[in-house]
Amino acid sequence: MAIYLRGKNVIITGASSGVGNETARLFAENGANIVIAARRGDKLLELQKSLAEYEVKIHIVVADVSKVTDSKNLVKEALMELGSIDILVNNAGYTSQGNFEDVPLSELEQIIEVNFKAPIRLTKLIIPYLKQSPAGRIINVASILGIIPIPTEAVYSATKFALRGFSYALAEELAGTHIKVCLISPGPIETPFIMDNPDKVHDLVFSPPMSSPGEIAELIIKSAQDGKMERIKPRHIGILAKLGFLLPSLQDLVKPIMVKQGKRNKEKFLKRTK
Repeated sequence: MAIYLRGKNVIITGASSGVGNETARLFAENGANIVIAARRGDKLLELQKSLAEYEVKIHIVVADVSKVTDSKNLVKEALMELGSIDILVNNAGYTSQGNFEDVPLSELEQIIEVNFKAPIRLTKLIIPYLKQSPAGRIINVASILGIIPIPTEAVYSATKFALRGFSYALAEELAGTHIKVCLISPGPIETPFIMDNPDKVHDLVFSPPMSSPGEIAELIIKSAQDGKMERIKPRHIGILAKLGFLLPSLQDLVKPIMVKQGKRNKEKFLKRTK
């Protein structure tokens, strides 16, 4: 059953830029009260000021969700400011591209902390309050790399596989309650993940069409409204990824073609951004 977002109380992590920033904007446009969390307070303040026209509650929490104390404080402040929580958007993400043996251990551990442990932690902390909502939502932002892995993103892919598995299992546990678990699995997005170090990004990442942060934010809003289990963009790449996972021989056949296409797209991208 679809729900109206007006008056709902929402927590969004990773809200200082990219998908999180656009997601906050769309929730505010739809009349939801939001707690926006990220490490950069200056960016959160800019976002808060830009959303003042919507006349909803917007509260800033400077938090590093990889830290237990920050996660607990985020939930505490959200409850103090809004009184209740209806929707959690686990959007914060982190990566460090490169061959596994070349990426420092501290970077690999941070990928795990932010992409997997933080969503689990926040979900655990918030479920008791979501149970008090007539239409609770947990929306986890994963990746197509959580369906099929690629080189140079071994640990990132592992965290997104894990987040996907966690989301599906939790959805079954919460069946029969008012809480819906939703998963967003996008392909490449034009965000700092790719924009900051495109030379380090594997050619395969560039093979599908690139989405804008706003397009992925729209998927999050739709999931908040209807509670659909998973949305994948681009859909055809999601289908190919699932088929490739189930049929490795097909993956071996298709992947070289996609790598060539990705290399061409990457060259065009680099020329356009210079």
